[in-house]
Amino acid sequence: MKKSLLTLLAVATLAATSLTASAQKDPDVGGAPMYANKTIVANAVNSPIHTTLVAAVKAAGLVDTLNSPGPFTVFAPTNDAFAKLPAGTVETLVKPENKATLVKILTYHVVAGKITSKELIKDIKKGGGTYTAKTVEGGTLTFSLEDGKVKITDEKGGSAFVTIADVYQSNGVIHVIDSVLLPS
Repeated sequence: MKKSLLTLLAVATLAATSLTASAQKDPDVGGAPMYANKTIVANAVNSPIHTTLVAAVKAAGLVDTLNSPGPFTVFAPTNDAFAKLPAGTVETLVKPENKATLVKILTYHVVAGKITSKELIKDIKKGGGTYTAKTVEGGTLTFSLEDGKVKITDEKGGSAFVTIADVYQSNGVIHVIDSVLLPS
C-alpha cells in the first residue's frame, strides 16, 4: 500500500509538472496574448503594435503564405519601426502598383525554418561574432550581438534590434524588431 501510494504521488507530481510546462504561454506582444497553437497571421492580427505590418501583409497578398504550415521565422517590425521610414513610404508601398516591392520587403523579413534566439546566439558565437541567414526574398541578413541584444543588419547597412524574442507560433516563431529591414 505504501509503495503504491508513493508511486501514485510520483505520477501525480510528474503529470502536474508536465501540465504546467505545456500551459506556459508566449510573451504578450503590445499587451495582446500570443498563442503557440495559432499561426503567425492569427496572432499578428491581435497585436496592437503590428497593425501596419498586418495591413502590409494583406496588401501584399501574403496572408495565405504566412498561414501555411511553414515553418517560418519572422522578424516583425512594429508600427513604430514603420514610422521611422520617410513620410509617405508605407502609404506608397501598399498601393496595388507597388505590390512587387512590398512583397520583396516583407519576404526579406522572413527566414525559412524555425530559428530561436538561443540558436541565433549560438550561431553568432560559432561564427566569430556574426551569422548570416538567407531570407525567403533571396537576400541575406547578418546577425550579431550588441550590448547583449541580437542586432540584425540588412543589405543596405541599416539595422534593427530584437525587442521581443521567441514568440512561438504553430507555424514558426516571431521575433519583434524595432526597425524595418531593407533588401538591396
